[in-house]
This record gives sequence, C-alpha cells and structure tokens, in this order.
Amino acid sequence: MMKLYDFLPSGNCYKVRLLLTQLGISFERVNVNILQGESRIPEFMPKNLNGRVPVLEVEPGKFLAESNAILCYLSHGTPFLPDDPWQRAKVLQWLFFEQYSHEPYIATSRYWISILGKADEYREALVQKRQPGYAALTVMDTHLQQHRFFVGDRYTIADIGLFAYTHVADEGGFDLSKFPAILSWLERVTLQPGHIPITPNK
Repeated sequence: MMKLYDFLPSGNCYKVRLLLTQLGISFERVNVNILQGESRIPEFMPKNLNGRVPVLEVEPGKFLAESNAILCYLSHGTPFLPDDPWQRAKVLQWLFFEQYSHEPYIATSRYWISILGKADEYREALVQKRQPGYAALTVMDTHLQQHRFFVGDRYTIADIGLFAYTHVADEGGFDLSKFPAILSWLERVTLQPGHIPITPNK
C-alpha cells in the first residue's frame, strides 16, 4: 500500500489525497506536523531532501515529492490526464501556472493568516501578495467564462491542482465573490465523484 506523508491543512497535500481518493487507490496517511518541524528532522529528510510534504512512498523506499509531480504520476493512464499530447501539455501549463503565479500568493497568504495565525506580523507582506493573487484569479476567471473546466472541458488534474488553494482563498483574505466563473467552477469540482473536503470538518 502507498504511504502519503501529509499535513492535513496543506492544499498541496490535499491535491494528492483528493486524487488518490477519486482514483479509488488505498493509501496509508502518515501525519507530518510541519508546524513542529517534523518535515525537517533527520528521520524524514531522506524521503525528501527539500524537507517538505507531500511525499508519496509508492513502494518501500521509493519516494516522490512535489504535489504536481505526484498528480502527474498517479494520473498517468487515467482520464485525469489526457493522452493527447497537446491537451496533456495544457494540463501541465495550468499546473505550472498554479505553482508559479497562484500558490505563492494565495496559498502563502492563507498559511500566514489561517495556519500560523500571524496576520499582524505579516501585514506588509500580505499587502504585497494581494495584487498578484488577484491577477491569478482574474486569469482563471477569464478562462472559466468560456470553459467548464481548465482543459478539454473535462475534469483533470489541472482542476485538482488549482482547486486546492482556490477554494480556501478566503482564508487568505481573498474575496471570491468578484469571480463568478470561479465560483461556478468550484461547485462543479465539488460535485465530481469521490470528492472529499480538505479537512473532515469543512
């Protein structure tokens, strides 16, 4: 059985839990409390030299890190990753967008405000995150005005990758009411078979 080294509130970890669940793959979840430095202790570091979660142990001693790389690995040969080279490249395009233009602003703001509880301490940095975060949401909303999902008008790992932090963007101080196409898409994603919330009480 695969093992997922996971921090429950993390959107990056949630991506992997969501896809594993929707694929019907059994896995053992191993909690790694990053707030207590558990991803940087000597026992964990050989699993990912970058000292971060998620990490998927696909078989004993065989580890894969980086959430979107894990999504690509798990979705290969499934409907979640298109076979067509162009559409597959478009999925990767959105996953790269998520990590470069979306996650650094929306996820980081949520981490500072809702996970660390240090909004006052990071007040100036949060202000700097607002404009690029809203710019990313605008790109998404503009695309979704013409498409039900991000690639091929069907649910793929591009949607999973972007859903993870977008649906909790309000926890980072972002107002999604300005983005009706995103709100409609969020609802479509939650209606997909096997959908699970980021935390059991959400």
